[in-house]
Amino acid sequence: MGIEETKQLLRTFRIVPNRLLGQNFMVESSVYPKLGEYACLSNDDVVLDAGAGLGFLTRFLADRCKAVVAVEKDPRLLTVLREQVQTFANVTAIQGDVLTAELPLFNKVVAIPPYYLSSRLVTWLLQRQIECAVLILQKEFVEKLLAPVGTKNYGWLAVVAFHDAKVKLLDEIPKTLFYPPPQVDSVIVRLEPRKPVPYKVNDRKLFNALVRWMFTQRNKKVNNALVPFLRSTFKLRKEEAIKLAFETPFGERRTRDLSSSEFGELANALAK
Repeated sequence: MGIEETKQLLRTFRIVPNRLLGQNFMVESSVYPKLGEYACLSNDDVVLDAGAGLGFLTRFLADRCKAVVAVEKDPRLLTVLREQVQTFANVTAIQGDVLTAELPLFNKVVAIPPYYLSSRLVTWLLQRQIECAVLILQKEFVEKLLAPVGTKNYGWLAVVAFHDAKVKLLDEIPKTLFYPPPQVDSVIVRLEPRKPVPYKVNDRKLFNALVRWMFTQRNKKVNNALVPFLRSTFKLRKEEAIKLAFETPFGERRTRDLSSSEFGELANALAK
């Protein structure tokens, strides 16, 4: 598998890669064994390939594990994918959005997902019962995933990721290994659910909503940023929301300076 085979398949099926859908295809097969090694693949594993594209990674995985669930949103690519894996009885090819499609059970994820899907896919995966996920992700996205408190890239993604996962940064993947090449380089990342979690969250839905909202107000003091969130979430009058906001912990701190565990403490205080 390489760039010529990729181009030939695209010509044969008359497919022009859609940049808006993040259709940049890996054309360096030496990357696949690294992904398999980092995922510690065995004959007992059922692996999800999210955004399976032309099926090259899917075929590699099918040779090394019990079964592969290959999901592709674009019906044109699904046609290619199904042809590529037709001789593999252990591959289930599914058309649809991986976040909403009805999927068989899987215990690991090995994928090169389209960039537009990165944040939603990672947060979805972190709340599922999986052993690990090995993904090739946009370098800029991974910098947000691992951003330290108070830095420019620190945001809701880093807060949630710290609570949910051990994130290991592995090899860099230059953009030249894709066709067509994307605008930025990528990295291989291994995600493993934290067990036990570093701190307890009493209401996960509230925690997620709070953290996302607060980073739309990242430079405000916590008590001021909270008021509209409290009014909307708890249907409070303005005076009630202000009173509650000024009773919560960390009120005088800036949103951008709260650690992940402090966001957990704030969410738990509001969940009482």
